Amino acid sequence: MDIEKNIQNKRALIGVVGLGYVGLPLALNFAEKRFKVIGFDTDREKVELLNTGKSYISHIPDKKIKKVLKYFTATTDTERLSLPDAIIICVPTPLDAHREPDITFIKNTAIEISKHLRKAQLISLESTTYPGTTREVLVPELEKSGLKAGKDFFVIFSPEREDPGNKSFKTGIIPKIVGGITPRSLKLGTTLYQQIIDRVVPVSSVEIAEAAKLLENIYRSVNITLVNELKMLFDRMKLDIWEIIEAAKTKPFGFHAFYPGPGLGGHCIPIDPFYLTWKAREYDFHTRFIELAGEINNQMPYFVIDKLIDALNRRGKTLQGSKILIIGIAYKKDVDDARESPGIKIMKILEEKDVKKVDYYDPYIPEIIKSRQIPHPIHSIKFNKKTISDYDACIIAADHSCIDYNLILSTGCLIIDSRNVYKKNYTNVVKA
Repeated sequence: MDIEKNIQNKRALIGVVGLGYVGLPLALNFAEKRFKVIGFDTDREKVELLNTGKSYISHIPDKKIKKVLKYFTATTDTERLSLPDAIIICVPTPLDAHREPDITFIKNTAIEISKHLRKAQLISLESTTYPGTTREVLVPELEKSGLKAGKDFFVIFSPEREDPGNKSFKTGIIPKIVGGITPRSLKLGTTLYQQIIDRVVPVSSVEIAEAAKLLENIYRSVNITLVNELKMLFDRMKLDIWEIIEAAKTKPFGFHAFYPGPGLGGHCIPIDPFYLTWKAREYDFHTRFIELAGEINNQMPYFVIDKLIDALNRRGKTLQGSKILIIGIAYKKDVDDARESPGIKIMKILEEKDVKKVDYYDPYIPEIIKSRQIPHPIHSIKFNKKTISDYDACIIAADHSCIDYNLILSTGCLIIDSRNVYKKNYTNVVKA
């Protein structure tokens, strides 16, 4: 069987492991191009929803799934991993409790694939990780099948570049980096992604592709850190960081605008840089810039809370005796993802300070499920003037487009605005 011709002729069966914010859009893109696609996930509820044409991700409508059900099916059955001609791995790569890389999901997926691996299959890893993971971790696990990588089957690394909620950059138009463990692997990987991506960028090795993804996110992390630090400095100088950025970005060259916030969130920016920090220790190298960026960004929720305390004191109130509402618990605007959310960190800090009451409102996230960060489930409050008026202060942590900020303003409640929602000056609004 010629896998390359099958890919080009759309006769290749595509498997996608992990149907989250990265895997599901990818699977649907292949299905839209009339490839047969099997999506694999351990979450039985997600699988059932998808097979009935229903979405669990806010920016992916049901109709998008229903449209491709002829070509797409989801399953929890790992026995079917022997069927696809190409398997794309899109599983999480979090940090553990000690802020060290946790590649358990990659390892477990590789173990499952190796049980069913057959000749001529193409394996693509998209999960963000440190340079060396594909060759040093993924390949050895796959070769436990008895097959030889680069000879019997093929392996590439192609980092995901999804930006959930960003309508300007959909999967098909974001250039795709591909690195292979052999020239043949690279050729097959390039051919695979050329079927759904406008521009594919081949690089010389899987390690280059792994490092490129980390560079992208470290670049964002460090620059966001810079504006966060300047935000704190300019606040002491009574200068508006938002107006300063707007003025600076009028320069048509040499400046790219980054914006401050209450901290970093999401599955990439707060996590990915530390994969390189960890790997650098093998080479007796200390990534001081990355570590400093992490330290500063981790302090931003405390800066927001300090602004809250000061503002409450000016009103003759104490933090402990106050009821606080967090507006927007997602990690960023217009997404239903609360991973590494600064809003959750703010909530946790407030609870540790024995605040009288702390709640949240987020139309995208009706419930925060129990996790390592949250010991018990928490539900979003009802959004109306009467309910909001009951709180002493509101902290805007995520600036969702659909929220009625004028209603919040009309309550007279103290508002701590960390996202520059309110462009004008109001007596009850404090920029943070």
